[in-house]
Formats: sequence, C-alpha cells, structure tokens
Amino acid sequence: MPYEPPTHTVERSLRATTGAKVIAGVDEVGRGAWAGPVTVCAAVTGLRRAPEGLTDSKLLTVKRRTVLAVELEKWVTSYALGHASHEEIDQMGMTAALRLAAVRALETLPVRPDAVILDGKHDYLGAPWKVRTVIKGDQSCISVAAASVIAKVQRDKMMAELGIEHADFGFAANAGYPSPVHKAALEERGPTPYHRLSWAYLDALPQWRHLKKARSWADGNVPEIEGQLGFDF
Repeated sequence: MPYEPPTHTVERSLRATTGAKVIAGVDEVGRGAWAGPVTVCAAVTGLRRAPEGLTDSKLLTVKRRTVLAVELEKWVTSYALGHASHEEIDQMGMTAALRLAAVRALETLPVRPDAVILDGKHDYLGAPWKVRTVIKGDQSCISVAAASVIAKVQRDKMMAELGIEHADFGFAANAGYPSPVHKAALEERGPTPYHRLSWAYLDALPQWRHLKKARSWADGNVPEIEGQLGFDF
C-alpha cells in the first residue's frame, strides 16, 4: 500500500515557533507486549533528506526494517535507547515506565534536546521537557520515524536473545507480544522470568494466577495500564 513519506514539517515548525535547534523524535515499542521491557528511542536528525523508504516501522517488512535500521544508525545526527524492565513496569505501571525509558534515552543523547516530538496523543514525558505530541508521528515526522525503526529492530533483537532459553514461547518471532505460540506456551509452562506479572492475561490462566503481582499506590489511585492485550486475541 502506498504511503506518504515523512517530512520535517513539525521539526521546522518547532524551530520557527520556539527557537529550538536540537529536536529529538521519540517513539516506543513494547507497550502492548506481555514480556520484556518497553523500549524508547530518541533520534536527532537535523533537516537532512531521509533515507529512501523511511516510515513507521510497523509498515516495513522485517528484512527492510533491519537493513534500514543499520542505515539510520549511521545517518542520524545522534540516537539513544532507553529501557524500562518488566519488573519496573510491574512496579510502577506503563505510563510511568514509558517516562522512565524516555528520560533514560533523552539523557543519554550527547546533546540535550531543546524540544521533543513524541509519537501519539498523550504526553507521558512531561516537564521539564518541551514536548510536541503528534498522532501517527512515526509516519509523518522524519525524526520520529527514524526512532520508530531503530527502537523496533533493537528491541526485537533483545527479545530474540532473551528467548533462546525459552524457545517454546517464540520470542524471536513475536517479541513478547501475544501470539498463538506464546499463548500455548503460557498455558502449558507458565510465565518466564521476563513476563510482566501484573498484567491481565494472567487472569485467564487459573493454574498460574497465583503468580500475579498486585501493585500498591501511595495515593490510592491505580492508573490505567495502556496497551494491554487480553488473553483472547
């Protein structure tokens, strides 16, 4: 299916309206997975012409995405990755974990960005970062699209490595997201050491439900965990 290539329109707008010079595009991967970390990439691209075929990582084949990621890692001005582990997700919830991973990525960049373009409609980053949220930014903004591809390829590689000792779960193919193979392995073997144990999929597994972790919140308010996928997919 043809698609419009991403542009620097948002980056140029931020430069014009805020005076920002260093702008980082930020995207995440792993929000809806049942296992593994959530990973955030922050990419600074400047205003150079993007590599051919750049778009949201989900629109690319595995082969094309993998090749493009190698090209992007050399092409971007700078990039950095941040992760929040499955334990941190269980402890603090997804929104806080996303912020933790994003801050880790942004603070690892060699130059602190003046502004951030965040994919989606929710600003999970917040102050003191100056954030512009863009729905489908991974398709429309060059810096966010670059972050999308790099984050996806790097996390997929990480999940494949974690899955070596848990071959029945198919992490190399599903990256910790629900799939028929993943579901069948969970029913038979229960969660691996990399599964998020506070998530709702355990409610559908009576034999493993005792492993579910409940989080306690100081203010008594339990925030919604965004992106959870139920066991019946």
